[in-house]
Amino acid sequence: MLRGSRRYRLTGTGAFEAVFRAGRRREGQFLQLISTVAAREFGRTGIVLGRKALPLSVDRNRVRRLLRVRLQEARPAIERYDLVFRLKKRAARAEFALIAAEAGRLLAGLAANDESP
Repeated sequence: MLRGSRRYRLTGTGAFEAVFRAGRRREGQFLQLISTVAAREFGRTGIVLGRKALPLSVDRNRVRRLLRVRLQEARPAIERYDLVFRLKKRAARAEFALIAAEAGRLLAGLAANDESP
């Protein structure tokens, strides 16, 4: 586990619902990134991977780890936001690298929009 990563996790149904309700959506081929201004002093993140999209828990865990690495790489540029990554469709193991790359692009776009006036 990444050092200090637990404090950056979005926990509780109410926290997820708040992001889903008020968040801005950015769409990718595999992922949807939902972002809203952080409710606390630092932003937290959540990951939604359905069993229909990834039936095997080993696959869900692998994608979750890949997404957490991308989130760690994007800090501190994304710390102002509460974020939720949602897997939109079924993905094969060969596409996991594409999912991770797409997550990096979505996060870079979020950080770039934040820097522009």
